[in-house]
Amino acid sequence: MYDPIHNFLKLCPLMVLDGALATELERRGADLNDPLWSAKCAIVQTDLIREVHLEYFRAGADVATAATYQATFEGFARRGIDQRSSAQLMRGAVALAAGARDEFWSGQANRAGRLRPLVAASIGPYGAMLADGSEYRGHYALDDTALADFHRPRLEVLAHAGADLLACETIPSLREAKVLADLLKETPEVCAWLSFSCRDGAHTCEGDDIGACAAELQRYPQIAAVGVNCTAPQYVVSLLRRMRDATDKPLVVYPNSGECYDASSKQWSGEPGMPDFGQWAREWHAHGARLIGGCCRTGPDDIRRVKRCLLPEHSAF
Repeated sequence: MYDPIHNFLKLCPLMVLDGALATELERRGADLNDPLWSAKCAIVQTDLIREVHLEYFRAGADVATAATYQATFEGFARRGIDQRSSAQLMRGAVALAAGARDEFWSGQANRAGRLRPLVAASIGPYGAMLADGSEYRGHYALDDTALADFHRPRLEVLAHAGADLLACETIPSLREAKVLADLLKETPEVCAWLSFSCRDGAHTCEGDDIGACAAELQRYPQIAAVGVNCTAPQYVVSLLRRMRDATDKPLVVYPNSGECYDASSKQWSGEPGMPDFGQWAREWHAHGARLIGGCCRTGPDDIRRVKRCLLPEHSAF
């Protein structure tokens, strides 16, 4: 198994992830009031997705996360898209991220102080397909076999779509994490990071102890990094403390802005909890995070601040 995270971190103390895709697409005019969310743009606004990926690379991101979080066979089928075409849309979303990476990397000036960026194919939780906020609750009404049957065909497509690794993200429970980790054994050449959505400084959204989650995933060699995402930033230090005592895997964190999401209205409210994303990132790094980025409601400027604060000698942004 090739582990691009391990190889990257041998050469650089930190991997800078990108920020939000969907909310950045909305900021640029995309209408994502749709069950497919950012995957809708993989059908109708591919140029916009490519431009967002490019902007994150320009800001200093070492990883582009493809627009496949909510791309599922079930979701596309509700749009009348057959299985073959759905698989092609998933592969196309990965190709958009890879194309943006290759375009960025073709400029010699962009390579100064940088390692070649990676592409991660996003695998969202079952709850994301439901489009009702279940990824922030868990407690799905299906057993492990049905959950594996849901994830398997998409994982199989994305594992062979040309990404460097998979990003299993916003996972609300240890149960779903273990289902995904076990499915990875069916594609032994592929590795992934796995990040949980958390409701406080100690527990996943379904209520599992985050330290126990990190300890349980320790035995899966294909899980190359473990952590949290789309979680309020004020909880991250506490979560990191619990995870770092339970695993020797690299820790990944990419919280949301700290605003509150209402799944029924699909609206964000409140004020961002991060006046300076870079300063927060410095604290997370001090507590053990090796992969740092942003999730919902963060953008290229936040990623630029992470790069400037943590890797100033590699930053020309």
